[in-house]
Amino acid sequence: FLTGVSDLFRSGYESASKNFNPADVEVNVAGRSFLVTGANSGIGKATAKEIARRGGTVHLVCRNKERAEVAKGEIVTETGNQNIFLHIVDISNPKEIWKFAEKFKNEHKLNVLVNNAGCMVNNRELTEDGLEKNFATNTLGTYILTTALLPLLEKEADARVITVSSGGMLVQKLNISDLQSGNGTFDGTMVYAQNKRQQVVLTEQWAKAHRNIHFSVMHPGWADTPAVRSSMPDFYQKMKNTLRTEAQGADTVVWLAVSSEATKLPSGLFFQDRQPVPTHLPLASTHSPPEDEEKLMEVLEEFSQKFKSTSPG
Repeated sequence: FLTGVSDLFRSGYESASKNFNPADVEVNVAGRSFLVTGANSGIGKATAKEIARRGGTVHLVCRNKERAEVAKGEIVTETGNQNIFLHIVDISNPKEIWKFAEKFKNEHKLNVLVNNAGCMVNNRELTEDGLEKNFATNTLGTYILTTALLPLLEKEADARVITVSSGGMLVQKLNISDLQSGNGTFDGTMVYAQNKRQQVVLTEQWAKAHRNIHFSVMHPGWADTPAVRSSMPDFYQKMKNTLRTEAQGADTVVWLAVSSEATKLPSGLFFQDRQPVPTHLPLASTHSPPEDEEKLMEVLEEFSQKFKSTSPG
């Protein structure tokens, strides 16, 4: 396993990268279509930019139109790639995701989905649908977007789904009894970590169910992103000189999205710095029974169908 937390910082990336094979990502992906959520800043934007550099068609899915337009302009200017498309979708709004996915399926093809959008809200907030905001974005939004786009991915050769998780999930055991954190004291960091554990479970379950799509989930390490700055200000102030760059945080996402090496490894694994790593710490009691994992899928499917039936069109 990781030699420790220090691996998650810039120094960890620098030592891991000595073993990278640069040729893995020196590929031309022209003609392949990539969808990246949360693509207007941080790891999402860095990922979109690297894929654009390699000739891919990139669909940016963002919540904020103004920021998204700026990010798109920057990507086009820096990479010279004109095949960059913008879709304004709030990943915390299930009806909006369904509407977007139905439309997208009729107009585009898709080879690779990168679930990067996420949030860490430090107080318990509800969306307009009455869903706890972290769960709505990180877990349910990821679930609905992925399942809605699976039929599109199933049509393509070498289809992939990559979900950006976090090492924080190592401290959490799947808890299906309180998915929306309504009980006890609300701790945004722990709720986020629980959502990230849920994403690992989703990835493992999808990998079993959809054999012709390659699923992976990854930890970017601690990178200097707007999300870290805003949701973990104290951590950021203390650690800012040791954090990875956004590009370093995005490196494994890009590797999983474009390299042929990634798909030689089994589907459903958790990666850090281009290597599969365990999803549980040694001796940690974070393993959950299979029935809990199945239950998570059932509950998310119920939510998903409920919002599908109420979406217009």
